[in-house]
Amino acid sequence: MDHFKKTILPNGIKILTETLPESKSFSLGFWFGVGSRDEDLHNNGITHFIEHMFFKGTEKRSAKKIVTEIESCGGYLNAFTSKEQTCYYARGLVEHFSTSFDVISDMIQNTVFKQSEINKEAGVIVDELKDVEDNPEELIFDKFEEILFSGSSLSYPILGNEKNIRKFNHNDFVNYINQKYAYDKMLIASSGGIKHDEVVKMAEKYFDKDFRKSRIKRKLFTNHKTKSETAIVDKEIQQVYAIIGTSTYGYQSKKRIHVSLLSQILGEGSSSRLFQSLRERNGIAYQVHSFLNSFLDTSVFGIYFSTNEKMIGKALRLVEVELKKLRSNKISEKELNKAKESLKGNIILSMENTSNRMIRMAQSELYYAKYKTLEDTITEINSVTLKNISDLTDELLSPKSLNKLFVKPKKLLIN
Repeated sequence: MDHFKKTILPNGIKILTETLPESKSFSLGFWFGVGSRDEDLHNNGITHFIEHMFFKGTEKRSAKKIVTEIESCGGYLNAFTSKEQTCYYARGLVEHFSTSFDVISDMIQNTVFKQSEINKEAGVIVDELKDVEDNPEELIFDKFEEILFSGSSLSYPILGNEKNIRKFNHNDFVNYINQKYAYDKMLIASSGGIKHDEVVKMAEKYFDKDFRKSRIKRKLFTNHKTKSETAIVDKEIQQVYAIIGTSTYGYQSKKRIHVSLLSQILGEGSSSRLFQSLRERNGIAYQVHSFLNSFLDTSVFGIYFSTNEKMIGKALRLVEVELKKLRSNKISEKELNKAKESLKGNIILSMENTSNRMIRMAQSELYYAKYKTLEDTITEINSVTLKNISDLTDELLSPKSLNKLFVKPKKLLIN
């Protein structure tokens, strides 16, 4: 906690730093609380497209110069778009921190959005979109969220659709940025061998006193499914890919940590119930795990596996057996403690990496509006009781609440 500092500039930009005096490197992220859930049907995909375009040249740097300046001093530059956030980040040696800060500041403020570059990049993103369509392991998660969050912007895919991607122009990007990318939705996070005051001074140097407020009116998700649904996507593939799951508590709820522990018990790790049943004892699935994909106000909790078409029936029966065991027999104190240690271990080990530390720090601010320490998280995990998990199994694992999605070979029939 002593290493963490936070400053809010007069223009609304938040500066978060975690100084690690012994570190010779840094991770730096420029975050916007803007993602695909802030779009509508007509501009779905624009946030991700803007992420691509920020790398395509500014008034003083070409696309090549942007990456060359970072890579020539041993650094790394990248970005990602999610449903709720966009992040532009760099890693490097502390002596080159100012270069990374300069480059990213230029990218996110001075991109020129040449129409020729927009047209070219549209082709790249459509290719990315088709890659997902051709990859059942990625496609199934997009489709499952589309089902769970139907009627909400959370159902929109991050990449958008080809029709939208092909029609975006310079004005679309400029107008969207003016509406959504104001400084009150921006934070700069740094972890590593950089002092807080240094980051604050650079932010004051590179960002003017723009007091615009963003026009984001994010609607919270409340339309949780009340009855289960089964959906099927036919593809020219050999395997069957399946997700069984439901929506549940998001970052705003204290119960999210309960779901995370239930997921540990059910299907995270080689000693989990599902892995032992489907892979170790029966040898019918190479990939099998449970997952929790969380947002501010909701999460997706589910079981994912793939198997061959002859074994899909058996795999479904085995999954149901494990779910029934959890509903009827509950779990032991020993199994809960094992899950707690596993979850704590995963979190603590991830903190060995400055990029993970930077991401955790930024997301803590975005989701909780405060710095959530490692000790806070461990205390939450340790406080979960057997009753908490028991209540969840009745709520989440009932056949009436679980939705199913299969991506399967066209010739296969699934009852």
